[in-house]
Amino acid sequence: MIKPHKPHLRNPLKNARGLGSAKDGTGHFIVQRVTAIALIFLAIYAVGLIISMIGDDYATVRATVAHPCHAILLTAFSVATFWHAKLGVQVIIEDYVHTPFSATALHLLNIFVCALAGIASVLAIVRIALGA
Repeated sequence: MIKPHKPHLRNPLKNARGLGSAKDGTGHFIVQRVTAIALIFLAIYAVGLIISMIGDDYATVRATVAHPCHAILLTAFSVATFWHAKLGVQVIIEDYVHTPFSATALHLLNIFVCALAGIASVLAIVRIALGA
């Protein structure tokens, strides 16, 4: 006996549940936008600072970077840059890498490279600022 066809009376939301993670996408989106906005101002500052030091000798450049205001803003620029880069590359990996092993390896590489570069840049600024 042939069963009669039952119409799908499910709500579209019911069909969509369980089709992906919705844990921290909004937070990720907001942090990426906040770092982007911060980088607009910090990049303008950093480029302006670099342009203002063109032609200066090493001691003058080192003294300029060692000024607390410049050291703090350059540190903020470095942290925001590598945080923003980490988030951006993470989205690219999630969107375009479909092999679980490759995705995991690339996520770990992304985290380690961005963290290492960020730590190195902050350490360099701190060494200059403290005169070590």
